[in-house]
Amino acid sequence: MNGYYFSILHGALLTVGVSLLALLVSIILGLLGAAAKLSGNKILVAVATLYTTVIRGIPDLVVMLLVFYGGTIGLNHLLNLMGSTGHIDINPFFAGVLTIGFIYGAYMTESFRGAILSIPKGQMEAAWAFGMGRVQTFLRITAPQMVRYALPSFTNNWLVLIKATALVSLIGLKEMTYLAKQASAATRSPFAFFLFTAALFLVYTTVSLYALRKLNERYSLGAKRGTL
Repeated sequence: MNGYYFSILHGALLTVGVSLLALLVSIILGLLGAAAKLSGNKILVAVATLYTTVIRGIPDLVVMLLVFYGGTIGLNHLLNLMGSTGHIDINPFFAGVLTIGFIYGAYMTESFRGAILSIPKGQMEAAWAFGMGRVQTFLRITAPQMVRYALPSFTNNWLVLIKATALVSLIGLKEMTYLAKQASAATRSPFAFFLFTAALFLVYTTVSLYALRKLNERYSLGAKRGTL
């Protein structure tokens, strides 16, 4: 029995890896999506709006299966059109990372967009008046303040993203949920293994909440002083 628990712990490390890489993808897509929505360019706004509307309106599991199986079919069809007789299987790890990142990039887009809109526009206009470019203004004026406004919704997105990694087990990635199911089938004792897996997820979310709460306190120091 102990061997199964150690196996689930090993899968827990893989869960962390998927979560962190998917978070990185979602942040990049979120920043790009927010920039597109706030750009004023009709085409970019339409594309970003379509992205956030469609992705947030479809269940995560359906999107993951579409990307995994649809991506595999599409790549192999493209190879056939190019005259190749080979076959490509998408790696479940990368499929999980990219799919979860793609899904939560839509939620991050709205988080970052709302955070940027919360910053007084006069601050950016003042930076431009002092000769700062848009990139410099974003890095020195917008981004530090955006973090404070975005952290509450960012925290919620991150907690849901961690739990969404359990869906990756359905495409064959041997993370802790997958291994818990394997252990349950082998021992016919599902409750113990799934309870252990639930406890691991709870540890992840509790540690994340603590760290993000400290980060929120750090970025709120100036705001709190300003209200005194």
